Amino acid sequence: MKNKPAPRNALYAQSGGVSAVINASACGVIQAALKARRHIGRIYAGRDGIVGVLTEDLIDLTRESPATIRGLRYTPAGAFGSARYKLKGLTENRAQYQRLIEVFRAHDIGYFFYNGGNDSMDTALKISQLGAAMNYPIACIGVPKTVDNDLPHTDCCPGFGSVAKYIAVSTLEGALDVASMARTSTKVFVLEVMGRHAGWIAAAGGLAGRKPGEAPHIILFPEIALDQVRFLARVRQCVIDYGYCVIVVSEGVKTADGKFLADAGTKDAFGHTQLGGVAPVVASMVQQAHGYKYHWAVADYLQRAARHVASKVDVEQAYAVGKAAVQYAISGMNAVMPAIKRRSSRPYRWQIVPVPLADVANVEKKVPREFVTADGFGITAACRRYLEPLIAGEDYPPYRDGLPAYVRIKGAAVKRKLTTEFKL
Repeated sequence: MKNKPAPRNALYAQSGGVSAVINASACGVIQAALKARRHIGRIYAGRDGIVGVLTEDLIDLTRESPATIRGLRYTPAGAFGSARYKLKGLTENRAQYQRLIEVFRAHDIGYFFYNGGNDSMDTALKISQLGAAMNYPIACIGVPKTVDNDLPHTDCCPGFGSVAKYIAVSTLEGALDVASMARTSTKVFVLEVMGRHAGWIAAAGGLAGRKPGEAPHIILFPEIALDQVRFLARVRQCVIDYGYCVIVVSEGVKTADGKFLADAGTKDAFGHTQLGGVAPVVASMVQQAHGYKYHWAVADYLQRAARHVASKVDVEQAYAVGKAAVQYAISGMNAVMPAIKRRSSRPYRWQIVPVPLADVANVEKKVPREFVTADGFGITAACRRYLEPLIAGEDYPPYRDGLPAYVRIKGAAVKRKLTTEFKL
C-alpha cells in the first residue's frame, strides 16, 4: 500500500497599500488553513509581500501563537509587511515569475494566497498561468483588498467600508468644528481623501450630511472634471447660505484637460502619477477668489489605519474572503477571487462567490454617474443606499491602558533552501 503524499504547504502575501482590515483577511486565511491540515501542511507568509517571496524571505506562521493569530482580526496595517513592487508582464520579465516558481518548488508551496488590489490579481493570474506552463501545480487565489473600492465584480472591497466610515465621521466632526467658529474665524474647510481614479472614498464623506444644507456642501470626484468657475461660485453661495463651506476632495481630481490638479511631476513604484496634495491647492484657489479664511487637512494614512473606528461589516467581510480563499483552494479551484455579492440592501445581506481573476485583473470600477448629483458636487439617494450598509456596526479592538492592544508577530524565519539570490 502506497503512502499518501504529505499535504503541500501554503503561502500568503500582502500587497500594496494596507488597510484597517487586511489582517482580518490574513486571520481568515490562516485559521482556515490550520483547520485544513488534511490538505495543507505548513503555512508561510512572504515578509514584505511579494518581495519576501522573490528573495526567499519567508515567515513560518505555524510558529505564531493562536492568540496572536486571533489578534490579527483587530490589528490594522500589514502584520507581515507589504510592498509596492509591480511585477512586469510575463513576456517582459519572465525571470521574476520563474523565480517565484523556484521558491514555491523549494518549499513545496501548493497554495498561494495574494491579498491585494488590481495589480495583485493580475500577478496571481500570471503565476497560475506560468505554473501550468512549467508543469508546477499551484493553486493561486486572489484575496481582495483595496480602500479605493475599485475592484470589479464585487459589491465592495474589504478595507473600503472602514475607510468610508472614518471619512464620514471625520467630515461630520470637522464640519461641527467649522460651523461653531465660522462667524469670526474659518469659513472654509477642505478635507483631502484617497482615490486616484475612483471617487468612492470622497463619496463616503457625503454620508455625513443627511439633510439639505448639512456638510459636506461640496464633493470633488475624480470622475467629474473640475469646473473652477462653477466650483468657486458654489463655495461663495454656501458661505452666504450657511455661513461656512465644507469640501471633501479626492486626491485624483482632474481639470477639464485631464490633468491632475495636484500632479507632483513624479511617478510611484507602480508607474502611477505621484500626487502632491490637492487640499492646499483647492484651499488656495478659494482664498484667492474670495479671501475666506480656510483650513485644510489630509487624511492620508490615518484614514486607512483607523482600526479603532472600523466598520463591523467590513471586518466580517475581510475575514470571510480570507476564509473562503482557503476553501476554494482545497476544493480544487485556481485563478479565482472570493467576491462579495449583495443579496439585498435593506436589510443588508451578502454572500461570498468566486469570480475568475481574468475578469478582475487590471480593471477599475469607478463611481457611476447616477451616484453623483446632477451638479456634480454631491451624492444621490442611490449612492447613499449603496454606501450606508458598508459602514454599519462597530467592532472595537480590545484596549489596554487607554490604547488599542494591537498584536505583533514574532516573524520566525523559514530556512532558505535556494543557493541563488534574487536582486530586486
